[in-house]
Amino acid sequence: MTVSCSVIIRAYNEAQHLEKLFTGLARQSLADFEIILVDSGSTDATVEIASRAGARIVRIKPGEFTFGRSLNRGIAAATAGLVVIASAHVYPVYPDWLERLLDPFSDPATAVTYGKQRGGETTQFSEEQIFFRWYPDESQPRQPHPFCNNANAAIRRSLWEKHAYDESLPGLEDLAWARWAFEQGQRIVYVPEAEIIHVHHETPRGVYNRYRREGMAFKQIYPQEQFHLADFIRLFTGNASSDLREAARQKRLARSWRGILWFRWMQFWGTYQGYRQSGPLTWQLKQAFYYPGQGGTGEAARREVAPIEYPER
Repeated sequence: MTVSCSVIIRAYNEAQHLEKLFTGLARQSLADFEIILVDSGSTDATVEIASRAGARIVRIKPGEFTFGRSLNRGIAAATAGLVVIASAHVYPVYPDWLERLLDPFSDPATAVTYGKQRGGETTQFSEEQIFFRWYPDESQPRQPHPFCNNANAAIRRSLWEKHAYDESLPGLEDLAWARWAFEQGQRIVYVPEAEIIHVHHETPRGVYNRYRREGMAFKQIYPQEQFHLADFIRLFTGNASSDLREAARQKRLARSWRGILWFRWMQFWGTYQGYRQSGPLTWQLKQAFYYPGQGGTGEAARREVAPIEYPER
């Protein structure tokens, strides 16, 4: 059977979140797709849940895992020309999520699309602000820089066959691949209607490790860039201050200020420790990744499509 797209999910012990993602997939208006779950040694019910939902399972050993390697294994097993990539701890907001994510591929120059992300109940206030900054309500049909995020994205498989994901990177394989596609003259399209909820429930150490890993990846992608101690101080101060003002405006300061301070500290301290030296980031990319912008209101953008109703757990 010919399918419209292949949905690739990377997972390790994600039983807590997968049920909601598969519920959202089952309620999509686009029905002719396949699901491939790349499992890197889960010891919980991850594989059982995925198999029950009809996913094909691709297994890799935990010691072999990198984000790029798991994606390459999953895409190699895919049969469709368009590949949707979703984190195991996201779930779609609307039943036309897949349709909207795939629509821009009607233009043969489109290489990558990615959609809006918003936080869940356990998301830290500062990460909510990052989501509002990185994923606004306005679309970008031809994005002028190679930012994207593989928690909620789609690519053209024929281009992946020419240039697979970098398996040596500790993170940001999505940015590296989008940068390659961008340099080939291909389009990167941001589609805010393709919205997901991204569930993070990280400890301070977890946030530090995530940004340290991404700092290390930047060092490989952009070898000449410097991230100095002064950058850490300036970016922590600027972003934390912006978040505190926004939390006060939303009357959320009393319950959010501690989380704001530790999140932004771990974000930029992890980045500083991971980078030390990385490559020539454009000003646009620096703005997209690091600099504080206008805070989000927490109000969802209005659409005429009714959101998916998820059962209470």
